[in-house]
Amino acid sequence: MSTDSQRSTDTKTAIKQRHNEAAENQIPSQPGQLYIGGEWIDSESDQMLQTHDPTTGEVLAEVQAGNAADIDNAVNAAWEAYETCWSAYSAADRQQVLSKIADRIEARKEDFATIESLDNGKPISEARIDLDLVIDHFRYFGGAARINSGKTIPCDGDHQIQTLREPYGVVGQIIPWNFPLLMAAWKLAPSLAAGNAVVLKPAEQTPLSVLELMREIDDILPDGVVNVVTGFGSEAGEPLSRHDGIYKLAFTGSTEVGRGVMKNAAENITDVTLELGGKSPVVVFPDADIEKAAQVARIGMFHNTGECCCAGTRLLVHEDVRSEFLDAFVQEVENLTMGDPLLEETTLGPKVTRDQVNRTLDYIKEARKTGADIATGGDAPDDEALSDGCFVSPTVLTNIDHESRPVQEEIFGPVETVFEWSSYDEMIELANDVDYGLAAGVITNDLNQAYRAAEDIEAGNIWVNTYNEFPAGQPFGGYKQSGIGRETAFEAIEHYTQTKTLNIALE
Repeated sequence: MSTDSQRSTDTKTAIKQRHNEAAENQIPSQPGQLYIGGEWIDSESDQMLQTHDPTTGEVLAEVQAGNAADIDNAVNAAWEAYETCWSAYSAADRQQVLSKIADRIEARKEDFATIESLDNGKPISEARIDLDLVIDHFRYFGGAARINSGKTIPCDGDHQIQTLREPYGVVGQIIPWNFPLLMAAWKLAPSLAAGNAVVLKPAEQTPLSVLELMREIDDILPDGVVNVVTGFGSEAGEPLSRHDGIYKLAFTGSTEVGRGVMKNAAENITDVTLELGGKSPVVVFPDADIEKAAQVARIGMFHNTGECCCAGTRLLVHEDVRSEFLDAFVQEVENLTMGDPLLEETTLGPKVTRDQVNRTLDYIKEARKTGADIATGGDAPDDEALSDGCFVSPTVLTNIDHESRPVQEEIFGPVETVFEWSSYDEMIELANDVDYGLAAGVITNDLNQAYRAAEDIEAGNIWVNTYNEFPAGQPFGGYKQSGIGRETAFEAIEHYTQTKTLNIALE
């Protein structure tokens, strides 16, 4: 991080000791197994994968590396559970199951948050926020299960038309590494509420909190209703996306991988929900409160170390306030405390892997080569205590070409780009000048102006004078190449059900 940024007084030895103690308390010593049909079993592959602590670089755990045969076993177990048991559960029964899951997670909230910090690297304070949302989503969809219903359609003649909402049966779900347990909740909760059984593949980088979740709720779910196959994308994720026993597929991850998932699903005409990448703009109008705008922009960009699909990676600031805003924003960034994510004072943790560090630094190097200026950051932190971890200094780039790769492509790291605008039309053109449309932020004291900008920006989620708020019930999803469908709200249950129409002759 820059010389002006906040420095931790921690030592490498203290950090490793703290993490080793936390791991001994929270991570099982034996290798993680697959969870199929309510049983913990070894993979057919006889292979293991390692997950590393991104703060220390040390191996955190080993888990089974599942393959196509394991996916096939999991799909068969899910169908057996659906046909023999789960399909007979009423909406009220499913609500009780989801409510019990929420209660179990809440009772062990600190344990799960610690596992997330160890496995992903997110600050413990942010991990707790994630867990609050996990609990919220299971409770929300427990209630939503009771109102998932069809409708009666008016028609002429002696007929009555009704619709029913029915589950697909077995759905496949592939989740990313940036919010391991929260992304699992976003998918598991609505699919279970709708009455489906599930085969879930966690990201190979961060499988531990999902495995712990299954250990915790094993006695709540009927055997086979949720099956978890850990493994690499090519060996477990791809077979899941191609499987003809999967009737609905949900994926969260990069747009590039999402294209492959969609192609695989097309082989069986499998319905898909995709939540993909983003290059979200945050627009600062000249009437904005500069201090608040800087705070909102900092949260929008650097929450979760910038490893958010919806991160506000393009700051569009009006020329009248650019200088004042940039000074305030850089100060906000330099006030971040990078360090051990298990410490309460840490506000910026490591990236998830060394590969992600190199990817981020490569984008920064490319920006330098194209003439961009670095207002702060721009490299790995010069801190011996953090040298074994996957840390990148929070970085702010100015005077960068909007058509350059660091602006047009998803970096997925703590790198902000700042642009100046003078006319409204110019700003809207700039905001929409990317292939993505996941989210956007608008910062202004004029609500009429905010509504106008929200209508003109091509994005599925618009925050006004705030950012990164995800309460259950608020639909989330993208426009353009940012995905298909919506999550976190009742629309998600509709995505996990099919419409059956009844046309009934009354005479």
